[in-house]
Amino acid sequence: MLPLYKKYWRTFLDIGMIVLTVLLIMYAFSRLYQIAAPVFLSFLVFFMIEPMAKFLNRRGLPKTLAAAISVILFVLVILGILFGLGLIVVSQIAQVQDNLPQYTHMIQTAFTQTTAFLQHKIEALPASITEKMNENFKNFTDYATVWMTGFLKYMVSFFSSFSTFMANFGVAIILAFFLSAEIGGWRKIMRDKSPKTLKNAHAFLTTYVLKAIGSYIKAQLIMVIITMVLVYVGLLILQTGNELSLALVCAVFDILPLVGVPVVLIPWIVYLFIVGNTSLAVGLCILLAVVLLTRQLLEPRISGKSIGISSAFLMLSFMIISLSVFGIAGLVLSPVLLILLKELMQQGYLQKWIHLPEDEFDVSPFDLNAKSPEPTASGKQADS
Repeated sequence: MLPLYKKYWRTFLDIGMIVLTVLLIMYAFSRLYQIAAPVFLSFLVFFMIEPMAKFLNRRGLPKTLAAAISVILFVLVILGILFGLGLIVVSQIAQVQDNLPQYTHMIQTAFTQTTAFLQHKIEALPASITEKMNENFKNFTDYATVWMTGFLKYMVSFFSSFSTFMANFGVAIILAFFLSAEIGGWRKIMRDKSPKTLKNAHAFLTTYVLKAIGSYIKAQLIMVIITMVLVYVGLLILQTGNELSLALVCAVFDILPLVGVPVVLIPWIVYLFIVGNTSLAVGLCILLAVVLLTRQLLEPRISGKSIGISSAFLMLSFMIISLSVFGIAGLVLSPVLLILLKELMQQGYLQKWIHLPEDEFDVSPFDLNAKSPEPTASGKQADS
């Protein structure tokens, strides 16, 4: 092992420094976000309103007025989306309330039949097996109680965090307005007072990384639209009712990484099997299989093409590792880290930062554009 460390000690040191830098940046970002969440959110809002503000400013409006109009339009769009989602939720709740007696009767009937069937079978079992089943059922109910308690605490924490997020988002909109109105002065300060290293990093991020991130977001929106259309058409064929609302709900869950449509359809399928509606349950199973298969076929091509990585295995593996290390923030930022890593390799930065042993590689593993040399005639003879 000692010759290996002697040969690769510099390589291991360089990689360790890069990994440590990434960990420190992620930790610093998470801590700063807790302290100054509205400031970070204001940059997100700024990127959304700035194109409209620039357009209006080029048409002769003062930048402050253009920024104000952009903010007003942005707020109106957000309110329109929330109002539309509210109408959908209210209509769904009203429909569930109208059909609640029917659903309750179906569940009671299925529960009664299942209980009678189990009671008849349990009476025929030996006493030892019955006691063991009762013990296992008690353990299951205890576990379910703990799980439900944790789930309710999580929901309370989620709604509390959501209310905090909305308050921070409101402050972020105000900050984004001032940032848009003053962006010319801030850019001048960045040009005149920033060190060259920071300028080079900013140029690299805006030229390569942000462009790739925009392509990735566009690809994800395309995949969400494809999923929504598939679910909507499938529900229309199955004649479930409320097809558009359910398709929109599936699209919302499909945005979340590692979640997707199964979170909506699988509990529905289980419920249908319990109440005895087997035909609709089988139809939803087929629909779920079609959606998952379509995503597996298209996502590596659409999303992978947008960031230059077509391997679904690599993307999912990186996402799982990022989730394990950084939590939910890592799950959301994993595509950003993967894009950043790919661009650092493609632009040759990793070749400069990571020193490899001499005469160890014919082609640098960090050079994505290089091709392996053709084998010589002697090499072919040796292989044969």
